[in-house]
Amino acid sequence: RPCSPPRLRRGSASHRACLIARYNFIYAKERLEAECILRRYVCNLETVQRIIYIACVESFRAAKMAFWKVKINVKDTLAICYRGGPTSLEVAVLDYIACHKDLYDVCCSVHEVVCCMNRNPKLPCPGELDFIVISALIRELCCLAYSMQTLIPPLDIAYGVDGECFNRNMYYRSFDSDFAAPFVAYHVWPPLIEDGTVIVKGEVVTKK
Repeated sequence: RPCSPPRLRRGSASHRACLIARYNFIYAKERLEAECILRRYVCNLETVQRIIYIACVESFRAAKMAFWKVKINVKDTLAICYRGGPTSLEVAVLDYIACHKDLYDVCCSVHEVVCCMNRNPKLPCPGELDFIVISALIRELCCLAYSMQTLIPPLDIAYGVDGECFNRNMYYRSFDSDFAAPFVAYHVWPPLIEDGTVIVKGEVVTKK
């Protein structure tokens, strides 16, 4: 692309609020729709919830990697004609990426996530289930995670480990949890964080 004057970073607070709302909407609606699709192939609810959690984690990982590659290319291009300090160049790069969403090849990320899930030993093997059936959810998560990287500071998810101590500041317990259990059996949805602070709590199942 030819160099274009960087636009001023305006409305970042409203953009951030929209992205957070989108994350909540995916959790409340599209996650459940993906659950319904997976229940046609997998009877066990725990396995279904694990699949969706891993899909979310891998989507964020793939989108962040793609964003890093795009950012390097855009920064190299803008640096040729940009007349400003390193800090303002960084902001200009983020603004440019946020404005030109077509720079992101989301289909490549979706393919990467599906392939990664097919190799995950905790999930059903590809012969039993093709994870492309939840590609709509994966695509939405990839696009959201990519857009979240254009914020200052960026929004991200916290990665959980089965067996960790339950942290009420990071998670809600799922309705079928043992509410007296101190440990996380498995994760349903990751918390959203900003600069180390939890913005939206995740969901886990706790069992003794």
